[in-house]
Amino acid sequence: MIFPEPPKKGDKVGLIAPCSPVAPEEAAQSIAFLERRGYRVVAGASVSATPVNGYCAGCGDLRARDINEMFASPQIRAIFCLRGGDSGNHVLDKLNFDLVRTNPKVFMGYSDITNFHVAFNQRAQLITFHGPMVKSNMIRDFDAFTEASMEKALALGVTGTMDLDNPPGVPIQVLRPGKARGICAGGNLSLINSLMGTPNELDAKGKILFFEDVDEDTAHVDRFLHQLKYAGKFSEAAGVLIGDFANQSNQHDPAYLIGELMEDFFADYDKPVLMNIKSGHCVPMSTIPLGAVCTVDTAAGILRFSLE
Repeated sequence: MIFPEPPKKGDKVGLIAPCSPVAPEEAAQSIAFLERRGYRVVAGASVSATPVNGYCAGCGDLRARDINEMFASPQIRAIFCLRGGDSGNHVLDKLNFDLVRTNPKVFMGYSDITNFHVAFNQRAQLITFHGPMVKSNMIRDFDAFTEASMEKALALGVTGTMDLDNPPGVPIQVLRPGKARGICAGGNLSLINSLMGTPNELDAKGKILFFEDVDEDTAHVDRFLHQLKYAGKFSEAAGVLIGDFANQSNQHDPAYLIGELMEDFFADYDKPVLMNIKSGHCVPMSTIPLGAVCTVDTAAGILRFSLE
């Protein structure tokens, strides 16, 4: 796996809307935020594209061109996503993965950005970052913990290892004990499911599977989990990391939420499972380097990422 060099002050960075659109004032605020951090911002055409069908930041070809051109440019050192949303899958069949592999750079986002995490990890061997997005997080809720976690993940190429922490006072829950080691893969649970049966289906063999989601009913998550179970993803995985499930609900039984579902679903699982990892649609949030090696040791309290 390839770890990209993080950007420095004065570097050019790309800003894209690879999924859903943003309002012009949000785009302007996002550009200004990155400029205040010392970057020179190159905004892709998707940032100001006329929305298509209300939920797409331009057509798939336009958004793919943004990504391909930014990876091809030696001047651009990182690519930040404005937001997730919908329709990132419109872009996947138009990407040049050889170009991505030979021009590695920081790529950061979450939610619908899961499309790109899985594809870049598997088809370009690029380590990507399940971390904050500019419009969704940085210009609104970029708290000290979220910023520090992002910077720690970006520095992994220098430090060699990093322990993934939750915000102070928010414990990570051990759902199933054990030890495991493998490349961390995953992202948004519903997106992982939507990639099933496609050229970008997630390969879970020997990996630490991470997932999170937002605005989901317990019954929907139950269905997602069983689809992955029947597809062999949990039996193939070395372990599981369960991220944040914001705005969860259960219209049938409000007392049986996703935490209770996870306890039941993984009750007989013989591999380590950690829950309540604050990465996803939450504030504060941790940044996870997807594609890096993850070591889990529940007895020792270790949740560590490394490059080998």
